Amino acid sequence: MGYPAQFQYTAEHQWVEIKDGQARIGITHYAQGQLGDVVFVEFPAVGTKYNKGESIVVIESVKAISDISAPFSGTIIDINTSLEETPELLNSDPHSKGWVMTMEMDDPVEAESLLNVEEYERLLAEEEEKE
Repeated sequence: MGYPAQFQYTAEHQWVEIKDGQARIGITHYAQGQLGDVVFVEFPAVGTKYNKGESIVVIESVKAISDISAPFSGTIIDINTSLEETPELLNSDPHSKGWVMTMEMDDPVEAESLLNVEEYERLLAEEEEKE
């Protein structure tokens, strides 16, 4: 599985696409594989402000319940309402139609801690070696 080079990534297996101070966020193909079949997504209210590291979204799958944490501080400006009716989009198309939310970033400098695609793929290789 190749990961989109235009995205940045977190060590918690989220992808981030930043444009003009706004960041679209989702989970990676690896993350959806670890979760198994997604059955429910609990979203925050649009307009809610979060600090970096705070839990924002809860994803429930047949295997586990997992949180998506804020990769940086900011305000939720959009959620992918398609996931309310079709949560399995997180499994079938996690890097496109399965996006989760969009945040307005408070401080773009916080995004400097994100990984590029090569760093993320190295992280995955290291994790696979440990298994």
